[in-house]
Amino acid sequence: MPKQNKLIEDAITTEDLWRIMLKRVPPIVSEYFRGGADSETTMRGNVKAFQQSATTAKGAIKFDKVDLTTNTMGQKLNVPWYISPVGSLRSLYPMADAVASKVAGEYGTIMAQSTLSGTPMEEVTKASKGACWYQLYLCGGKETALRSINRANEAGFTGLILTIDTGVSGLRALHQRMNPMQVAKPFTGLGLVEAIRLIFKKISVAPQMVTRLPWLIDHTIDGGLMEFVNVVDENGSAMPYADIGEQLSSSAVTWDDLNWIKQAWGNEKPLIIKGIHCSYDAKKAEDYGASGVIWSNHGGRQQDRVPPTLHIVEQEMPHMANSSLDFMMDGGIRNGTDILIALSYGLKAVGIGRVTAAGIGAGGALGLRRAFDILDSDLRRAMRLVGLQNISEIQEMGSEVRRKNLLIGDSHLPEFVY
Repeated sequence: MPKQNKLIEDAITTEDLWRIMLKRVPPIVSEYFRGGADSETTMRGNVKAFQQSATTAKGAIKFDKVDLTTNTMGQKLNVPWYISPVGSLRSLYPMADAVASKVAGEYGTIMAQSTLSGTPMEEVTKASKGACWYQLYLCGGKETALRSINRANEAGFTGLILTIDTGVSGLRALHQRMNPMQVAKPFTGLGLVEAIRLIFKKISVAPQMVTRLPWLIDHTIDGGLMEFVNVVDENGSAMPYADIGEQLSSSAVTWDDLNWIKQAWGNEKPLIIKGIHCSYDAKKAEDYGASGVIWSNHGGRQQDRVPPTLHIVEQEMPHMANSSLDFMMDGGIRNGTDILIALSYGLKAVGIGRVTAAGIGAGGALGLRRAFDILDSDLRRAMRLVGLQNISEIQEMGSEVRRKNLLIGDSHLPEFVY
């Protein structure tokens, strides 16, 4: 058995998988997935909010099995989590979005593919035995977005996620100091002096790549620096990787955009709005015909100092008691107890982004299966200790699942890793 596979199989927590990924993947790549906006207060707060949450525990309870099935957007999930849209996932592993989709289908859950993916959307739906959702940015403008929506329909995606919190790209300072866009910049159109400077910038990252030969070999065989193959202009050209910042800055969404997006997607098909921070916006989404909402601060990668997603859920869900929307969340979930706590607020399911990156980056399908197995084991154990047999019981018991945390400060919390 290769050493990498043995490390993955021996992983006990998703943090273990993250550490394995860091050894396999160069920092200029892995930092894209780890980093948060500005001082990373919100990113760290997402994790800390769960760490500071407490649950009850009940004794003298015995039951034969635990049922993890749930339903969201009219679809049955065998586990109460789905793969969140993760941009640039293919930089971690060859055809990573299709690999992740295959694993999601094996576990009976949903793969949500990012617009900013290097894997053709048709390969993603083909790989999965289950449902897939497509996440939409308006990169390239309305006509380019319409082409993507039509392709997603033809490819068999069953849900469309519209992300509304990326009017501009967040400042991820540590990653930006590595000059990733400069390294990704093509030589086309450069003068001699500029070309020489770019050569030296590209050479400067060589040491961190040659010390991670398995990744470098995979990356090279997979075609090297990816393009965003699902963002295609009128000439059939895919969006270059180096254009990501400029394109996001011109892709801001307004509520009126929901009208033509929903019409193009299909009025009867699920439209999910991601990046909601307040009940006002959630109600607005419902008024415009959305089927579901994902409470999300983009993993703390956009605006720093906004509340942790769990705190948003705690504060805003009570205002949505009469809503017909399906509610989900992402941000900060690292283990099964986190999932238990999130579902106790009445959510249908939760999204995993960095955990997906950890598994895929550690070793493709093998790594992601291990991540899923860890979450599955964690959640089943937590439910037995709390005395709950199925997901509906968690949702119905709500606040009875939770306890107020009376510990002061955060010195008792584990070290933040990712």
